[in-house]
Amino acid sequence: MVQGRGSAMVATVAVMLCMLLLHFDMAHAATYTVGGPGGWTFNASGWPKGKSFKAGDILIFNYSTAAHNVVAVNKAGYSSCTSPRGAKVYTSGKDRIKLVKGQNFFICSFAGHCQSGMKIAVNAV
Repeated sequence: MVQGRGSAMVATVAVMLCMLLLHFDMAHAATYTVGGPGGWTFNASGWPKGKSFKAGDILIFNYSTAAHNVVAVNKAGYSSCTSPRGAKVYTSGKDRIKLVKGQNFFICSFAGHCQSGMKIAVNAV
């Protein structure tokens, strides 16, 4: 009986430690407003320069829903300014997107917007 209680105590401590580590990781995620105060707009492609991003960081895209959207695309979609089949399209005007490890690509799919620089590529480590 005493041995069982010890095992339960170890399991409880292990679960609490895991929860603490998860909380610690989430507490250190940074939040970035894409484009700064001007928001998600034309000529945004240079916005990520000089910034360091980590997986789990949040990008906030602020824009007029009548004029723009945000589409998460792959590298080919980014380069060609096209939305691949099944691409996630955001349309709230206040989108919060969590970065995954590696390359993250976003474009506006309104006609001509991506070609006018309304796209960003973000590498998260």
